[in-house]
Amino acid sequence: MKRIIYLFAALLIAATAFAQTPEEIISRMEEEMDKHEKEGFFMTVDIKVPIIGTMTTKAWSLGDKSRVEGRMMGVDMITFSDGKTSWTYISKNNEIEIKNEDPDNAEGEGDAELFSGLTDGYDVSLKKETDDAWYFVCKKSRDNTDKDAPKTIDLVVAKGTYYPKSLSAKMSGMTMTMRDVSFGVTEKQVTFNPADFPTAKIVDKR
Repeated sequence: MKRIIYLFAALLIAATAFAQTPEEIISRMEEEMDKHEKEGFFMTVDIKVPIIGTMTTKAWSLGDKSRVEGRMMGVDMITFSDGKTSWTYISKNNEIEIKNEDPDNAEGEGDAELFSGLTDGYDVSLKKETDDAWYFVCKKSRDNTDKDAPKTIDLVVAKGTYYPKSLSAKMSGMTMTMRDVSFGVTEKQVTFNPADFPTAKIVDKR
């Protein structure tokens, strides 16, 4: 009987030793994402706006370059950016608008930055755990003075890969959910090529 008790005690100690805190899991997720930084990433972004509804966009990012595709009220829009210049195709008038970009407001990896530093300025707790994922709630801590930081962020991390499955946050009255994150983006996918829009009118506003 004592041997059985000792066995269970040993198993309990082992399980405790290998248990990971929410902070450790999220830190590992950030490390895994950093490993693939040079490969670029893709993700789907759902933006829910009151009255208007939900708009789904697809985003590719590689270094300073990015490409975002979306549809709003039946109009397709595709924006390419290299951090200095943006090219936006609008299907409604079949035009491509070229503009100089403000480096501080360039698309780049703005949304993806929400996946980093989540344990800084947030109190993290494990909401639930399944066989394939951890579900976390990140609440803005009292000492977080960033006015633009979301008050609450919901994060789901896949077990095994430690890749993010989804991240949801309320920002400026809208709810943004990032999901379907994957790695491996080509230069062609994020580079504007006028040959892909042979009938579009070019409107250069630089």
